[in-house]
Amino acid sequence: MSAEAEASAAKPQKSPRHRARELAMQGVYQWRVSGSDASEIEKHLLGEKNLGRYDKAMYTRLLHGVLSGHEALETLLSPHLDRSLDELSTVEFSVLLLAAFELSQQLEVPYKVVINEAVELAKTFGGTDGHKYVNGVLDKLAPKVRAVEFANNRS
Repeated sequence: MSAEAEASAAKPQKSPRHRARELAMQGVYQWRVSGSDASEIEKHLLGEKNLGRYDKAMYTRLLHGVLSGHEALETLLSPHLDRSLDELSTVEFSVLLLAAFELSQQLEVPYKVVINEAVELAKTFGGTDGHKYVNGVLDKLAPKVRAVEFANNRS
């Protein structure tokens, strides 16, 4: 077996849903940095090579949902932050916005999955301890937007 084949065999495949979250988070990042709109970001993405398998419908729903509802999502997040949104790293901002969208709008996805996925994104793309910050913020936000799910988990 070649070294390349061994490396690829050792690295677990990302699920299409996880990959969709990665791409959506990168799209939110691009929006934050460049001010591009969702259609420009999607056009750019479609020009990329080696995207891997991803859930295209989920990617589109996440990207458009976050960008069109960013003001409401920022309002949801703000009370749980220890600094202003402008002071967050672009990665933390993007991951938190994406997770806030999923927590508030994608109720079919368990909150624990949303938080875990967000932490993984922050570990992959963020700074050294950014994932801890993301986890702390989402642990405070989740009971507010998923009160019914929390109540059901305690019974």
